[in-house]
Amino acid sequence: MLGFDFLYTRLPLGMIVSLDNILKICKALGNPHKSFDTIHVVGTNGKGSASFYLAGILTNAGIRTGLYSSPHLVSLRERIRVNDIPISDDDLERLLLQVKRATEKVQVGASFFEVITAVSFLYYKEQGVQCVVMEAGLGGRLDSTKVAAGKITILTSIGLEHTEILGDTESKILLEKLGILSPHTTLIVGGISDKLISEAKDYASTLGISVRIPSIRDDIQVPNIGHHYLENASLALDAARVYLGEAYDDHLALQVLETRSWAGRMQKLVDAQGTFRYLLDGAHNTHAVKRLAESLHTKFSGQKFPCVFGALKDKDVGEMVRLLSPYVSEWHVTRTSYPRFREAEDLADMLRSMGLKVASVGPMSRSFLENLSRGSETSPVLITGSLYMIGAVIDILKDDFEELKFFRGMTAGTNEHR
Repeated sequence: MLGFDFLYTRLPLGMIVSLDNILKICKALGNPHKSFDTIHVVGTNGKGSASFYLAGILTNAGIRTGLYSSPHLVSLRERIRVNDIPISDDDLERLLLQVKRATEKVQVGASFFEVITAVSFLYYKEQGVQCVVMEAGLGGRLDSTKVAAGKITILTSIGLEHTEILGDTESKILLEKLGILSPHTTLIVGGISDKLISEAKDYASTLGISVRIPSIRDDIQVPNIGHHYLENASLALDAARVYLGEAYDDHLALQVLETRSWAGRMQKLVDAQGTFRYLLDGAHNTHAVKRLAESLHTKFSGQKFPCVFGALKDKDVGEMVRLLSPYVSEWHVTRTSYPRFREAEDLADMLRSMGLKVASVGPMSRSFLENLSRGSETSPVLITGSLYMIGAVIDILKDDFEELKFFRGMTAGTNEHR
């Protein structure tokens, strides 16, 4: 398929930290990003769940809603949804070719993320979408999604990430995230320190932006396990209240959240007999693993899990393992075929050197999962360390668990998550 082939040729370009390309492409396409309202979601962690919760609330309220998220777990189709329905392969191919022609017309070497973002703009315009909940890819100030100029922006969290691009302090990263803001809009701020809140307010005041700091609600129930999902859901509820105005119905919004499970993030998989078999969490950096450890401590006090673990080469694996080890009975070390993965044997040696029990080592596969699950009848299996690995697991198990039915019929594509 020529469109997909074109997209994959963009991968070697890496990340392009500039708005020049996306502005030229959008102009050549007739500026489709101006055809709908946008709610931006930025932050170090929590962007995906906040976006997913908010999109569901707006859809249920009768708003034709787009959701733009990244990375995908199994298929590129996940990134572009309208009223929870992912874009089809045929539409994705057709629009990729349209964007390809636009890049050739304006003579730009667009990145993977710029191309897929432009495709989303076209699709949402075609579909008559009223509002798009748009998760930023990296940062905010120079992220391709910024051109959509959101009426509302949610900031979920701040932590040290991509410091070579975003800055080497939380304050610098905050400013990069807030760079997505448009003047005279609304900023909804999540769980950040008082110091960062003060800095966010100072920045917002220069643009005439209204700042809201909603409290974490205690009347929310979501399927994802962990206090941080209640934080993200609280942000989503507040954003819905602002966007919908008098049409907002808090009771109905809470009902939506009760069944809205963000895939691969503190997600329970229960088999047909009602047995809790797997706990999936894509924690892939120290900030996220701290949240995972907090949730395990709170929700599963005293319990230890057999853990399937794999991680990329550039992650602080030692700190991740140190944080998780109090909650792990034994380690099952693995990797997918993605080239940036740390070799399983090397990782296993590292765990052994830390005095930890490594029960098995091998490539991710159905047999790898089934063997360790059969040997762990008394406890669910925790799977964590990388979103790439979570995606591979979901692709293997999607026909076995009702919680993964969204992914059925999807063909796994490139596992590059730029």
